[in-house]
Amino acid sequence: MSANKTYTVAVVGATGAVGGAMLEVLERRNFPVGELRLLASERSKGKTLAFKGEEIPVQVLGRDSFAGVDIALFSAGASRSLEFAPAAAEAGAVVVDNSSAFRMEEDIPLVVPEVNPEAIGQYTNRGIIANPNCSTIQMVVALKPIYDAAGIRRIVVSTYQAVSGSGASAIRELDRQTRQYARGEEMEITVYPYQIAFNCLPHIDVFLDNGYTKEEMKMVNETRKIFGDPEIGVTATTVRVPVFYGHSESVNVETKNKLSAEEARRLLAGAPGVEVVDDPFNKQYPLAIHCQGRFETFVGRIREDESIANGLNLWIVADNILKGAALNAVQIAEVLIDKYL
Repeated sequence: MSANKTYTVAVVGATGAVGGAMLEVLERRNFPVGELRLLASERSKGKTLAFKGEEIPVQVLGRDSFAGVDIALFSAGASRSLEFAPAAAEAGAVVVDNSSAFRMEEDIPLVVPEVNPEAIGQYTNRGIIANPNCSTIQMVVALKPIYDAAGIRRIVVSTYQAVSGSGASAIRELDRQTRQYARGEEMEITVYPYQIAFNCLPHIDVFLDNGYTKEEMKMVNETRKIFGDPEIGVTATTVRVPVFYGHSESVNVETKNKLSAEEARRLLAGAPGVEVVDDPFNKQYPLAIHCQGRFETFVGRIREDESIANGLNLWIVADNILKGAALNAVQIAEVLIDKYL
């Protein structure tokens, strides 16, 4: 990459929560944006968004929106991606898609840059790179050094996922229900099947015939694809909790070879994108309230599972809008311009 080269970047779904975070990340990481094209639905026509001190007008997304675009960051939902991502690729852009539309397509790479950056080169197949599910991303970032050192036989994960993963309407619902509860009013329920305030819902996305939810099976299938290891046993239970930002995960790992907690702690401390917060006797462990706005994936409560020979327990926390979505997409774009474009 030339030091002076800039790129035309399109952000699709620019007015949404993740789209806005993409703009923030592009600015915070000083991505070499020459022209920024903000694309959204007809509802956003006439709006402007701030980027590096300028107000950039939002354009209406269409199949002809991508002429001259180098990189298109998509965060507008699967149906929009299925409709417009191929058009962007045909126009010459490399698409980094945040939806579930292409993740399990065999010829489309599913990438977490700290884990499988080499897969980015497969973008030439169809001009599209898929961003994994938010809960998968933070888990595999933390598990990568363990996988490399000792192999992984099985993963049991339970997630505690913030309402921001459901969008702005869910954030408003948690806020509204909390206020209604404090005033002794009946809670209005519109986003989730039950109240989310002061509650936990073991139900994210739709239930499938096997009794798991779609979100849970995403974690199973995406983890195997990212590691390139279909033999890893993965089982997941995903839970929505009354937290605004930051997904937390309890992860139990059975490794192929013995790895002590101290060895795991040392490996994680040196792993890219990971910050270890693990001093429980001084009440130091990762918290959702501390990860908001941070790029790192935080890992703590690292301890051996005493019920099996080669087991570890981890507590993993990350900002689901940043590392779980916008940051991961921009990191993919950074590898693209550094090695491929």
